[in-house]
Amino acid sequence: MDDTEAKWQSWLSGLAPSKRAAAESLRTQFEALGATDAPDGARSEIDENQPQLARFVLLRSLWRGAIDGWAGPGALEQVAAARRLLDAGADRDDLELMARAVAYEAVFATVDELDCGADVNVSGVDAGWVVVESGKDGSPTGRRLSGLHEDLLTMDPSGREGADLWR
Repeated sequence: MDDTEAKWQSWLSGLAPSKRAAAESLRTQFEALGATDAPDGARSEIDENQPQLARFVLLRSLWRGAIDGWAGPGALEQVAAARRLLDAGADRDDLELMARAVAYEAVFATVDELDCGADVNVSGVDAGWVVVESGKDGSPTGRRLSGLHEDLLTMDPSGREGADLWR
């Protein structure tokens, strides 16, 4: 048993049976989704009452769809300007890289703005917003998904934390 697993087992042994079952279920879900730090995510969700699974699913989904979707077959051809550039001899890999980098920047700006929404003093208007986890039935749990911009790079499914976007 490695050190991480030993710490996990030690922590689990100190939990009430219902929390232990919830922690084990969370770890299994994180692992099934490909999280490299599944025990940490589960522990944070249980100990700190942070919606880590919802954060993971949202940020990973943004990577796979909005960012990495540009590397999919036919994605560039859906944009007339990209089609013209390809027809003119532009390098497909460079165009995909540019599209993914621009998409990353747009996603980052969006989640950063969502993160700032609860601070009504930023806008000077008495209105704001928050991103909240929902339960299986779609109703809000009340647990906020905050600091999304802080973890966007770590959710790169390639494990490279976006390093290839700026090459």
